[in-house]
Amino acid sequence: MISKTLAGKTSFVGLRLPQTFLFLLFLGSLGFGALFFLPETSRLKRIFQHNSDNSAVITDSMNGQSAQPSSPIGLIGAARFDIGVLRIQSQLSSSNGKQTNNNKESQGTISMEHTSEGDAADDKVHTRGVVVSIRARSPVRVKLRNCMLKPPYGANYGKPSDPESLQRREKVKEMMKFAWDNYKRYAWGENELRPLSKNGNDGRTFGGLRGASIVDSLDTLYIMGLGEEYQEAKEWVENNLNFNVGGEASLFEVNIRYVGGLLSAYYLTGEEVFKRKVVELGKNLLPAFNTPTGIPHGVVNLAGDSRRWSGGDLGRSSVLAEFGTLHLEFVHLSELTNDPIYTEKVMNIRKHLNQLDKPRGLYPNALNPVSGNWEQHYVSIGALGDSFYEYLIKSYLMSDRTDEVAKRMYYAALEAIENNLVQRSPGGLIYVAEWRGGILDHRMGHLACFSGGMIGIGAEHGSPETRQHQLDLAANITHTCHESYRRTPTKLGPEVFRFDDGAEATAPRVNERHYILRPEVVESYMYMWRLTHDPKYREWGWEALEALEQHCRLATGFSGIIDVYGHIIQHDNLQQSFFLAETLKYLYLLFSDDDLLPLKDWVFNTEAHPLPVIPRNCSQERGHRPNWTH
Repeated sequence: MISKTLAGKTSFVGLRLPQTFLFLLFLGSLGFGALFFLPETSRLKRIFQHNSDNSAVITDSMNGQSAQPSSPIGLIGAARFDIGVLRIQSQLSSSNGKQTNNNKESQGTISMEHTSEGDAADDKVHTRGVVVSIRARSPVRVKLRNCMLKPPYGANYGKPSDPESLQRREKVKEMMKFAWDNYKRYAWGENELRPLSKNGNDGRTFGGLRGASIVDSLDTLYIMGLGEEYQEAKEWVENNLNFNVGGEASLFEVNIRYVGGLLSAYYLTGEEVFKRKVVELGKNLLPAFNTPTGIPHGVVNLAGDSRRWSGGDLGRSSVLAEFGTLHLEFVHLSELTNDPIYTEKVMNIRKHLNQLDKPRGLYPNALNPVSGNWEQHYVSIGALGDSFYEYLIKSYLMSDRTDEVAKRMYYAALEAIENNLVQRSPGGLIYVAEWRGGILDHRMGHLACFSGGMIGIGAEHGSPETRQHQLDLAANITHTCHESYRRTPTKLGPEVFRFDDGAEATAPRVNERHYILRPEVVESYMYMWRLTHDPKYREWGWEALEALEQHCRLATGFSGIIDVYGHIIQHDNLQQSFFLAETLKYLYLLFSDDDLLPLKDWVFNTEAHPLPVIPRNCSQERGHRPNWTH
């Protein structure tokens, strides 16, 4: 039940949230101000619930020592999982400013209490929570939220009904808290944690930006209900995140981690600080597009200059996966700012690509931003190419299935990939090879393992006669990637695995055997679980989690390992920010019900930051929706 008290005088008991929301909007039209509520507000109690049981499994894979928590489930016991109180204080304009002693809250404050059905009565008053202040929003702000945002948390925060999945989900949450606590202890404000040396890593690709792990973790912390940790992250962003830096930053990395992370945090929480920061950052990225073709350079100086990557074969090129992985975030920047420039920049990339000849229908990985021509004919859906294809199908889905250009480009590219790259090994494994000027290289990178999930979510939107075929292809690729894990002693997959010279989903070359906490395999598990509900995907995800715990967990955080085939584990001394943003989030979603960030309403950027689908009538109301059909 939800009870509300307004000004200590009028009580509304038994109203459901949507009724209450509409009633308060009505009051707003009478002069009380525009009241903004987070979606499914009564369900957010767990998000800001502070839990005093912070037990953590401490496993040091270097010395085998461990300390088990007192609870078998981790942070919160199953019986108390969704018990809590959310108190939201909304500052409304007051007509007389009188004080009320009711709940010791001021005039105009709304106090909400909610407990799940079956909760113990005393939990309503004894659960401790973080009080969140939400200021009144402008009418434009309310319109934007109502137009775009769908409830992310479902009926019960995605809480699985079976105890085993619930216990596994809580274990993922405990791992996230453990990783965060050690980052905070040893590397706070730096980009990433070095758990062995107990210090921070600045990360050269960020060009002087700091706090990558903080921004990358915002939505993960929020979704998992780690309210105290989320508040710490939000306060750091508000007080310390500075874009006035002059170093060379990767446009791609800054976009997927910082822009994506801030956008997602804003859409999930409604906190204006995230909108303010992401709009500022978006403007700083625009100089990267100052090229004759409009194809952006790979590196941007956030103080206003830009140039291409230096060194190597791609020194004068823009990389397909980098300039092709901007669309989701830039369209949302246009939505937030009502400025079409961001959408225009990424639509120009589409226009240019559609004008180019493509060898056998394939997209090479490198393009000269000055001449606008392909630099070489190397094609991969792994490194250098991967997320370009992902953003085609996700752009179509995010546009509420109106972006016909993205749809045509995606299915044409997938057909070319099937015709030229998809192979079957002698042992019957389906994999996606790489193409070098017409010659196949029979290898597949860990990065390419995202494609199982990508092909899966695209299967239902293609022609009816290809749907089952594409779903089968997605399942077969995901199976092959699982085999790359299963065939190692550590049960973690190598960076690259091969299908030549007798190799079958294994890495015979020593320099390809490392694992850096990558998410792509568990990402495909999550998507395939949601598409098929085949229990093997949850079992495979649990196997990966156990391997992470056994081999990557140190006393001071998580670390990648140098050789997944080694019997003596050596660590690379880096807790990647994407481990918090992606790997743990995908595992958490894998063990959650499907209504937690449902795929029909949300898309995940390539760093796993959820962005809402933009309803087809939303941008039309705001007057700048691009013409997706040309």
